[in-house]
Amino acid sequence: MTEKVYLENPYLRQLDCRIVDKKYMNNKYYIKTNKTIFYPNLAGGQPGDKGTINGVKVIDTYEDGSDIVHVVEENIHSDRVKLSIDWDNRFDYMQQHSGQHLLSAVFYKLFNGETIGFYIGKEYVYIDINIAQITEKDIEKIEQFANKIIFSNFPIKSYIVEEDQVDKLPVRRDPAANSNIRIVEIDGFDFTPCCGTHLRSTGEIGLIKIRKVEPYKGNIRVEFVCGGRALKDYTWKSKYIKKISNLLSTKDREVYDRVEKLYAQKERLEQANRQLKEELNKYRSEELLKESQLVKGINFVINKFSDIEFEDMQNMISYLNSTDNTISIFGIEDNKTGRFIISRSNNLNINMKNILKTIMEKMNIKGGGSPQTVQGGCPKGEVDSILKAFYEEIINQF
Repeated sequence: MTEKVYLENPYLRQLDCRIVDKKYMNNKYYIKTNKTIFYPNLAGGQPGDKGTINGVKVIDTYEDGSDIVHVVEENIHSDRVKLSIDWDNRFDYMQQHSGQHLLSAVFYKLFNGETIGFYIGKEYVYIDINIAQITEKDIEKIEQFANKIIFSNFPIKSYIVEEDQVDKLPVRRDPAANSNIRIVEIDGFDFTPCCGTHLRSTGEIGLIKIRKVEPYKGNIRVEFVCGGRALKDYTWKSKYIKKISNLLSTKDREVYDRVEKLYAQKERLEQANRQLKEELNKYRSEELLKESQLVKGINFVINKFSDIEFEDMQNMISYLNSTDNTISIFGIEDNKTGRFIISRSNNLNINMKNILKTIMEKMNIKGGGSPQTVQGGCPKGEVDSILKAFYEEIINQF
C-alpha cells in the first residue's frame, strides 16, 4: 500500500522514498514506491501531478488498488529515490479544485443547484449544475458571493470520518466510500467527500471568475477559472480591450457601445450592398440575355467571368431561370482553380444532372446538383473546354 503523503501535506514538493516494485512493459517502467507526493491522474476528476523521480520525468500516474503507479520512460537504478513535483502545476490544480468546491457550494446554498459534473481542463474548468436555466443577474450574485468567501480567507481543512459520522455532517453529496471517508470542509460553509488536493484557506483561491454559462443536456454548464488562471484571463482581455479602444479612439469603458454602433452601421451597409448587387446582377443578366445565342428555339447564355463572386453567378442564374426557354452556362476562374454552374429555365424539360454525369465520365471535373441546376469545380485553365462540352451535350438533347 502506497502512503499518500499528498493528502496529509499537499504543499510538500519533494519527498525521499523507496521503490518497492518496478516492472518494464511497452518500453516503459512502472514504479511503485512506499510513499508518494504524486497525485494520480484523474482520481476524483483531478488531473495528475507533473514531476520527476531522481530527475527522470514522470509521464503518468495512476491508482492500482491501494497503490500509486508512477510511469517513466527511463530506468531508475537506485532503490532510494527523490520525488519532485512541479509546484506551479500542483498549486494551479489546488486553486481550481478548491474553487470548484466553493462555487458548487454557492450554487447549492443560493439556488439548491447540485453539481452533477466536474472537469478541470488545461485552460478552463467547468461544472454541470442541475438547473434548467439561470439569469445573468443570478450568475453575478453567485460570483460575488463566492468571491466574498475567498476574501474572508476562511480555513479549508480535511479529515477522515466513518460512515456513521457522515450522517451528522451536512455533506453536499453522498460519499462513494463506506469507510475512511475523507471530508474537505470550508469552515462550516461546505462539507464534501473528496480525495483531491486542496488549499489551506479560501484566500489562496485568489479569485473566481465565471466565463460563461450555457445550456447542457437540460442543465447548465458553468465555465470558470480561479487564481492564476483568472489573472491570465483578465490580462489578455484587458490587453485586447486596450487595443480595441485605441483602434476606435474611445475609452475602454465605452468600447462595447462603440462596437455596437459600428456593427449596426455594418449591417446597414451590408444590406445596402446586397440590394445594389442584386440590381447589378439583374442588369448583368439582362445584358447577357441580349447577347444570348438562339439555337433550336433556346436562348443559350454562355459566359466565363473573372471579376465576380460565385454567389453573383448563382444570383444571375436565379434571374435567368425565370425567363422561358433559357439555358445558362457560366464559369469562373481564379489563380488556383475553376468553377462552373449550368442551369435551365423552369419550362424546359432537360435533366442537367444526367448531362453532368456524362461529362464527368469524359473530363476531370467534380460536381453535383439537381435536374435543373448543376455546379462543380475543375482544374485551372479548363473552364472554357468544360463550358463548350456542356453546350454541345445539351444541344444533342434536342
